Amino acid sequence: MESHPPEEQSPRTIVRMTGDELLQRYAAGERDFRAIDLSAADLAGQDLSAANFRQANLSKARLEGAVLFGSNFREATLVGTNFNRANLKLANLIGANLTDATLIEANLTEAGMRGASLIRTDLSRATLREANLNEGNFDGTNLQDAILTEASLSRAKMIRVNLTNASLEQANLTSALMNGSVLQGANLAGASLNGATLEGADLRGVDLSRAKLMGANMVQVNLAKANLRGANLSWSSLRGANLRGATLYRTKLNWSNLSGADLSEAVMMNAHVEYTNLRHADLTGAVLPEGLTLE
Repeated sequence: MESHPPEEQSPRTIVRMTGDELLQRYAAGERDFRAIDLSAADLAGQDLSAANFRQANLSKARLEGAVLFGSNFREATLVGTNFNRANLKLANLIGANLTDATLIEANLTEAGMRGASLIRTDLSRATLREANLNEGNFDGTNLQDAILTEASLSRAKMIRVNLTNASLEQANLTSALMNGSVLQGANLAGASLNGATLEGADLRGVDLSRAKLMGANMVQVNLAKANLRGANLSWSSLRGANLRGATLYRTKLNWSNLSGADLSEAVMMNAHVEYTNLRHADLTGAVLPEGLTLE
C-alpha cells in the first residue's frame, strides 16, 4: 500500500475575542483558546483553570486574582499582563513572554516556565516552590521576598536581579548567570550553584550553609557576614571578594582563588584550605583553621 507523508498543519489564524465571549465559551465547556487575541481583556478574578491559551496574546490583560490552575500559556504573549495574586499552580508557561508583567504574590508552585522571558517582571512575594525555571531570562526581574524553595533555575540568565530576602533553599542554580544581582539576606541553604557566575553580586548576610558552589565565579562578590558553614567552594574564584565577618566553619575551599580577598574577622575554624590561594588576602582578626599561619 502506498504511503503518503503527513499533511503539514497550516498556522492557526489569530482570532480577536472579547473577555465576555471567552467567559461564555468557557462556561459552555470550551477549553481550547489557542492563538486567540485577548490583549487588554479584563478577566480579573475569573476561574479559567485548565484552559488552553497556547500561543495566545494576552498582553496587558487583567488576570489579577484569577484561578488558572493547570492552564496552558505555552509560548503565549503576556507582555505587561497583570497576574497579581493569581493562582497559576501547575500552569504551563514554557517559552512564554512575560516581559514587564506583574505577578506580585502569585502562586506558581510547580509551574513549568522553562525558557520563559521574565525581563523586568515583578515577582515580588510570589511563590515559585518547585517551579521549573531552567534557562529563563530574568534580567532586571524583581524577586524580592519570593519563595523559590527547591525551584530549578539551571542555566538561567539573572543579570541584576533583585532577590533580597528571597527563599532559595535547596534550589538548583547550576551554571546560572547572576552578575550584579542582589541577594542580601536571602536563604540559599543547601542550594546548588556549581559553575554559577556571580561577579559583583551582593550576598551580604546570606545563608549559604551546606550550599554547593564548586567552580563558581564569585570575583568581587560581597559576602560580608554570610553563613558559608559546611559549603563547598572548591575550585571557585573569589578574587577580591568581601568575606569580612563571614562564617566559614568546615567550608571547603580547596584549590579556590581567594587572592586579594577580605577575610578579616572571618571564622575559618576547620575550613579545608588545601592548595587555596590566599595571596594578598586580608586575614586580620580571622579565626584560622589549624595549621594555617599568616606568614
